[in-house]
Amino acid sequence: MICGPTAGGKTYAATWFARLADLTVVSADSRQLYIGFDIGTSKPTVRELLTAPHVGIDVLEPTERASATWWADRADAWIDDIAAAGRTPVVVGGTGLYVRALFGSFFEEPPLDAQRRHALQAHLGGMTTPALRRWVEALDPARAHLGRTQLLRAIEIALLTGRRVSELHSSGKRPPRRTARYLVIDPGPSLALFIEERTRMMMGSGWVEEVRRLMATVPEEAPAWNASGYRTIRALVRGELGYHEAEQAILIETRQYAKRQRTWFRHQLGGEDVTRLNPHQPDWAEQATAWWRGADT
Repeated sequence: MICGPTAGGKTYAATWFARLADLTVVSADSRQLYIGFDIGTSKPTVRELLTAPHVGIDVLEPTERASATWWADRADAWIDDIAAAGRTPVVVGGTGLYVRALFGSFFEEPPLDAQRRHALQAHLGGMTTPALRRWVEALDPARAHLGRTQLLRAIEIALLTGRRVSELHSSGKRPPRRTARYLVIDPGPSLALFIEERTRMMMGSGWVEEVRRLMATVPEEAPAWNASGYRTIRALVRGELGYHEAEQAILIETRQYAKRQRTWFRHQLGGEDVTRLNPHQPDWAEQATAWWRGADT
């Protein structure tokens, strides 16, 4: 498992390891599931896909929703298929809930009434993330620090089942599906600069045009719009924000997301199966190779 904050270099690491073995990447990125949402989710390039084949990308329509349990079920099957083909499965991504669903104890999500859920999603879809956070502060305070997707899920479960996700986590856990060795990639203080460079590259590579095309066919309440930055670009397209204002808003949102990811990986992953790597260290290649081969680092 290669994980860490957004823009930290996870995809580069996966393609680098492809020189050591025939591997296939299982994407653990909740944003890259959606067809058509490409630039703003930093999907791998054609060259990267040729170097290291990926599964788990472009598997859902923008209107479909993927829970962590849904993803883990499919990741289980993908991993078995990859191993059966004689290749090494490498899970790569920064969605903490997906990591927990596959490798940790996780609760079984309660069934939700589809009609009531759709109506609730339509109501919540146009709300800002701060507004959703205020709802969760009242409904399930232990979840109020999380990102937009998790906030929406906390509200849905609380209102449609009468139970808190935080309570379900503690009362309905099931044993881990699999075990893994983790490589947590984090460039430290340089991450802020990487986020800024990547945001500007995405803005200059057609992200606005991508969103304009998507707005013509994808409903406003579609789950895919919850990916970082897309609602801001949508506001830019509608003329509600200027270009510089939108860029700054995305930078702030992405930095906050990276901060939450760092906190999650710091608190949730520990022990001898976890190697933490700063790719700016002079001996990063030696450390990475030792981790891949299972040697002490």
